[in-house]
Formats: sequence, structure tokens, C-alpha cells
Amino acid sequence: MADKQQHTDRLQEESQLLAQLEQMVSEGRNPDTLDIDLLPTEQILEKINREDQKVALAVRDAIPQIALAVDKIVTAFAAGGRLIYLGAGTSGRLGILDAVECPPTFSVSDQQVLGIIAGGEGAIYKAVEGAEDDPKLAISDLQNVGLSKDDVLVGLAASGRTPYVISALEYARQVGAPAVSITCNPDSAVTRAADIGIVALVGPEALTGSTRMKSGSAQKMILNMLTTAAMIRSGKSYENLMVDVNASNQKLYARAIRICMQATGCDHETAREALIHTGYKAKLAILHILTGLDKQAGQALLDKQQGFLRRAVEQANSGG
Repeated sequence: MADKQQHTDRLQEESQLLAQLEQMVSEGRNPDTLDIDLLPTEQILEKINREDQKVALAVRDAIPQIALAVDKIVTAFAAGGRLIYLGAGTSGRLGILDAVECPPTFSVSDQQVLGIIAGGEGAIYKAVEGAEDDPKLAISDLQNVGLSKDDVLVGLAASGRTPYVISALEYARQVGAPAVSITCNPDSAVTRAADIGIVALVGPEALTGSTRMKSGSAQKMILNMLTTAAMIRSGKSYENLMVDVNASNQKLYARAIRICMQATGCDHETAREALIHTGYKAKLAILHILTGLDKQAGQALLDKQQGFLRRAVEQANSGG
């Protein structure tokens, strides 16, 4: 009797999920790729490429919501808060990827931008069964990193229905942290659970249901926009140069030299000497070259200007 009831319950759950999938744009059949299994390699790739071209336009339509999220992140950073990405499967992996790229790119702490994936670190490499369906796990994961009202949570779910992400967004709102969702389906539960809902309507995938494709690309583009724009707004650039790059290897050291040369018009040797003088900090080196300020005075001026190099240069050169 118990087995029969379990079977009935399972059928009901499957029917509900099938109904949800039927309503999702990202799970629909793409009429332009119905013959993709009959095509030679180059034509398969052309079809995939045509679909990929739709991604940037879909992201463009979501810019107003992305901008709202960036402003929340900038406010959080200014208050010492963090940006926390959370998702399951591909979405979770994309959040982790963006998070780990921030320290070398912008010289921020590895705790300023965090990535959490359902099922823990092991799920980065291998799917953890049932993790994305566990609402309690999301709350536990956020409690483990001490989510507070000073942080911003970004929940990623291409489908818009992932229980793990919905639960996390609801918990974030309970503790007073801005809750942002990123999905590729309109009118979703994930969007309704968020304060700011970012929706990139990329349409059905070239390969039905493979949301690591257009949906994944859209999410990656949005994450790039969130962190890059937030870092620019937080003083991490000069003009369009990454002046807070962490020169942690030979390539990045060479990039720091080139950034100094591009920002000031100086030669290689001048840039190199300035970097040595300032402890290999490109922002300080540029300030030194443009104003003559030594390392200590330059750092004091940057601190006064909340890290904004352009403002520091203008103040130093104005005699302020």
C-alpha cells in the first residue's frame, strides 16, 4: 500500500514538473533547428552561431534591471558588504567562475565576491543528486557564509523554478539583503522571489533543453556586467584601464607595465621604475608618474578619494 502511494505521489510530482517545463521558453522546441541532426558539421555550427547572436540583444533588453542590481552592489561594497552568487548546476558554476576572476582582475579580497553552488565544491565537477531541489540546503549554505543585510545575493536559475535558488532569495529578503535573480524565463518563481528580477529572453535552445548554451551565455554576460560595472563604479578603473590589476604572474606584471604606459604615455623603463617604487601597484604608479607624488602621499590621496584615480590626479594637479 505504501509503495502504491509513493508511486502515485511520484507521478503527481512528475506531472507538475512536466507542466512547468511545458511553460518555459527555454525548454521549448526551436523551429529553426529541427533538422540539426541531419546537417554536416559546418551547417550545425552555423545554426548554433545564429542562435548565439540573439543572446546579446536579449541581455540588452534587461539593462534597466541589471543597472538596478549594479547600484545595489556598489552600495554594498561601499559599506564593506559582499556580492554572493548562488545557483545549481551550470548556473552555480558560472557564479563561481565570475567570483574567482575578481581578485586578480580588481585586486579585491577573495571574500568580496563569493560563489555558492548547490551540493558544495564537489558539484563544480560532478552533479550532486537532489541538491537543487533542497530549499533547506540553500538557507544552510547562506548561514555558513554569514549572509547579512550588508550583502547582495544574486540567485541564478535559467529555468526560473529551482527550489534551492528560490529558497535562498526568500531567505535573503528575510535578513534584509537585496535579492537579485537572473533567469531566462518570464514570470518565473525565481523572479517573484527577488527584489530585482533580471530576465534574458534568449528563446529556445538550438538543442532543446540544453540551457548551458544560450541561457548560460546570457548569464555569463550578465555576471560580467554586474561585477565589471560595480568595480568601475567603485574606483577600480582609470579611463577604460584596469588600474587595480593584481600583478601576480609574468603576464599580469607585463600588463601592469603596459597599463602604466597607456595611462601616462611614458616609456617602458619609466613605467617599470614607477611600479617598483610603488610595490607593483599600477594605480599608485600611474599617480606617481602623472603627479610626482611618492608612494605614501599617493596612497593617502587615493584613500581620500575612495580609490578613484581620476579624481586623485585632478586634485593633485589642481594643487588641492
